[in-house]
Amino acid sequence: MNIVTLENVSKGFSEKNLFENLSMGIDDSDRIGLVGVNGIGKTTFLKLISGQILPDSGKITRGNNLRIQFLSQTPSFDENISVIDNILQGDNPVIRTIREYEDASDRFNRNPDDEKIQARLMELTSKMDSLDAWNMEAQAKTILDRLGITDANRIISELSGGQRKRVTLAEALIQPADLLILDEPTNHIDLETISWLEEFLSQRKGALLLVTHDRYFLNRIVNRIIEIDKGKLYSYDGNFEYFLEKKTQREEFLAASEEKRRRLYINELAWIRRGAKARTTKQKARIQRFEEIKNSEITISKEQIEIPVAYTRLGRKAIEINNISKYFDGQAVIKNLSMIISPDDRIGIVGPNGAGKTTLLNLIAQILSPDSGTIGFGETVRIAYYRQENTDLDPALRAIDYIKETAEYVQTEDGRTISAARMLEQFLFDDVQRYTHIKNLSGGEKRRLLLAKVLMEKPNVLLLDEPTNDLDIQTLEVLEEYLSYFRGAVLISSHDRYFLEKTTDRLIAVKGDGKIEFFTSVEAYDKSLASGRQKTVNQKTEKQFSKSGNKDKPKEAAQTGCMEKSQHVKLDFSEHSGKTEQSSSQTKQSEKSLQKNTGSRKSGISPKPKFTYKETREIAVIDEEIEKLENRLREITSEMENNWSDHIKIKELTEKHTKLQQELSLKMQRWVYLYEKAEQIKTFNNNK
Repeated sequence: MNIVTLENVSKGFSEKNLFENLSMGIDDSDRIGLVGVNGIGKTTFLKLISGQILPDSGKITRGNNLRIQFLSQTPSFDENISVIDNILQGDNPVIRTIREYEDASDRFNRNPDDEKIQARLMELTSKMDSLDAWNMEAQAKTILDRLGITDANRIISELSGGQRKRVTLAEALIQPADLLILDEPTNHIDLETISWLEEFLSQRKGALLLVTHDRYFLNRIVNRIIEIDKGKLYSYDGNFEYFLEKKTQREEFLAASEEKRRRLYINELAWIRRGAKARTTKQKARIQRFEEIKNSEITISKEQIEIPVAYTRLGRKAIEINNISKYFDGQAVIKNLSMIISPDDRIGIVGPNGAGKTTLLNLIAQILSPDSGTIGFGETVRIAYYRQENTDLDPALRAIDYIKETAEYVQTEDGRTISAARMLEQFLFDDVQRYTHIKNLSGGEKRRLLLAKVLMEKPNVLLLDEPTNDLDIQTLEVLEEYLSYFRGAVLISSHDRYFLEKTTDRLIAVKGDGKIEFFTSVEAYDKSLASGRQKTVNQKTEKQFSKSGNKDKPKEAAQTGCMEKSQHVKLDFSEHSGKTEQSSSQTKQSEKSLQKNTGSRKSGISPKPKFTYKETREIAVIDEEIEKLENRLREITSEMENNWSDHIKIKELTEKHTKLQQELSLKMQRWVYLYEKAEQIKTFNNNK
């Protein structure tokens, strides 16, 4: 059932027109992911749908009594009341009924003999039953706890920025809604909480519309993708993986069409220049066609930009961490950590919010000093640090001038020169945006600008603290490609699993109690989290059995796989990563283990080839999938031969045959790509 309809909707600000004549509908079963570059108008689109702003023209129709809940990136609170009171002061029917019931209860306690108050209390009691509102507060506290807000009675003014956004997310999730709109819900929450949120949203009833840069999250949650591109909407019925496949097909088709139109334009222009005259009907039509082509928008798609990487040569040793510890208020955040960071390391840092990921980066960046132990640096180490919170953005500066503060030009290792303008272009700033004042940039555009400036510093060690927050998917793809060419060490703190899988070789998990765990992949870390959650469930079950007097403990459903607790770790990145050993005499072996299997980058131009987890799964089954498609095509062909006189049946079979041929063609192209990549990996490994 359709719940929201847009008819010829247009919207702009100042002289910038974001949308023009948009038409679409949202059904009650839709779970929509909205994608597009920063500044394209995604948040504006969400506000139009929710009714927070009005279109300049056109019509937006919403279903009768439609309940919409909107999670904004910029939350507002009553600073002087508690977290739970903020959540329970919403304006939906359930919250209003709770407040009315509590008010009636107070009045009844003061005037128990008042018949009108008695009647009103009974009426509201019945309404609370019908709305199932009695457990609202308990549900709210449970959701807050899962989002890392353990004290629901804490005053809002005491919370950090990240905590405030999680409170806003909890409020959006607890409120009953027919359409839930979420703007970057995975920002400021850790990997374990994202996994819980995926499960929560998967089980939730009602329509969903969300913006997120988390591609794993999109792939698992949505059943429809809407892309905003140059003021137009493109809808794809499927998850993010399906969207990427179909978008590629659309862009290839458009590129072919544009090339044909360009060639036709050139031919017709030559004919016109030879002095063509409109003497005949055919010549008149040809001149008219030329004018139409000339006046239409001819866009020639750019070839994929080769990314030149500015880099300062790094020696054999980058950073050596020797038995460091860091405490805050007497609590250990990092304890007895020793490791060597090699010049070509790609290390992801994961863990719960507040566990110490940023602290570890700050120690390496020398913003903080360890309470004990030492950190040594190679003589040629040049660190660039992309931080979550940057305060040096001067709103009066233009984007290009901000980058030029670092350098107007930098030189790559092979002698090429990168200008500040080129770096901005590389990170998707067009000619207008490059000369736009910072105060007029969107939040995501500002993050992009900060990232470009960090990379202009010619580092050989990159520290990235939550680089995916507020960046659009296109920018993340640019950053991923940049890192694949970067010849230096990279340490990334992130909750974005897709990004970590593409850019890192191993993970450090910061636990928050001073302990560190090490994993070979995102998948291994995910399995560890799942095992930990299962262990927690089993422990709770055991406690319940103990309380009930039953001595028989329930059998654990799965091995927990948790690491043994230690104060000093042996860095073991073997296949069974996840185990640590207590030994202060293993420092040298630990350092060697961390460097094991890192691979060497042969040049600044060729990144190490490797399969992603998705590609590994894909190549294992692609031959079987191709065989199935070929068999199905043969079956359809046979059916066509047997039904040649049935025109209706032939039309249906022809459509199926065409669709299967297209699917087989795409699958064969994918087969070629995967097996060519397998050969590259084999060649690379043989030449090491």
